Amino acid sequence: MKTRLALLLLPLLLLAGCATVDSRIRKHQAVFDSWPANVQAMVRAEKVDLGFTPEQVRVALGDPDRVFSRKSGEGEAEVWAYYDRGPRFSLGLGVGSGGYSSSVGGGVVYDRQYDRIDDAVRVVFEGGVVTAVEARKAKK
Repeated sequence: MKTRLALLLLPLLLLAGCATVDSRIRKHQAVFDSWPANVQAMVRAEKVDLGFTPEQVRVALGDPDRVFSRKSGEGEAEVWAYYDRGPRFSLGLGVGSGGYSSSVGGGVVYDRQYDRIDDAVRVVFEGGVVTAVEARKAKK
C-alpha cells in the first residue's frame, strides 16, 4: 500500500520541483522590488531585453540549459541557451476491477528529447549585460 501511495504522489513531487517565474521572483524578492517597473513587467512575462543583468535573466528565464563562449572580432561574449519548453510532460492514471480484485496504475512521462535539442532563446552577454537576444521564430 505504501508503494502504491508513493507512486501516486511521485508526479506531484515532480511538479512541485519545477521552478516558475513566480517562485524565482519570490526567491529574489528584495532585488526584484528594486528593479524599474518595466523590467519587473518583462521578468513577470518571462522576457528579457538589452541591458538586463545575469540576475534579471535568471529570474525571468531560470538557469540556462547550455552556456557557450563566443569570440569574435568584436570581443568575447557568453551565450546562455534555453531549450524549447514545449509540452513534453504527460501523466496517466488508471483504475480497474474484475471479480474480487481491483488495481490502480499510473505513469509519468517527461521527454526532454535529447536527440533533438532545440534552443528557443539565446541570450548574449558582454561586459555583464545582455547585448543581444536571439529567439527562434515560430513555425508558420
